Amino acid sequence: MSQWKRTLSTEQLQQAGRNTLVEHLGIELESIGETTLTGTMPVDQRTVQPYGLLHGGASVALAESLGSLAGHLATSEGEMVVGLEINANHLKSVRAGKVRGVASPLHLGRRTQVWEIRISDEGGTLVCISRITLAVVHGV
Repeated sequence: MSQWKRTLSTEQLQQAGRNTLVEHLGIELESIGETTLTGTMPVDQRTVQPYGLLHGGASVALAESLGSLAGHLATSEGEMVVGLEINANHLKSVRAGKVRGVASPLHLGRRTQVWEIRISDEGGTLVCISRITLAVVHGV
């Protein structure tokens, strides 16, 4: 059974990101699975730090975007999610190509959600692991 309470396509979610940081960083949503949301982000002039490596903040922006969008899909009408806390461990550097993030739920409660986002390079090597805690706000 799917955890999703909203039926939105990746295209609809992508449209919601127009004229936001998601669009500026080139984040593209790839797929909505039974329990995951997957997206990519280029490693280019928008997302690297001065040494030419993927910026840790860009990885966190990808993680927060995927976790928050997944959290939105897992809420009912009249609810929304807002971020409470996010952390990230940067495990390996990336200089070029794309990175892929996969958001998976660790906890889907009435008041909070916790998502894990695993970010890998094009070879499938884990480069960052992040966890976001979201508050579920009712009556919106």
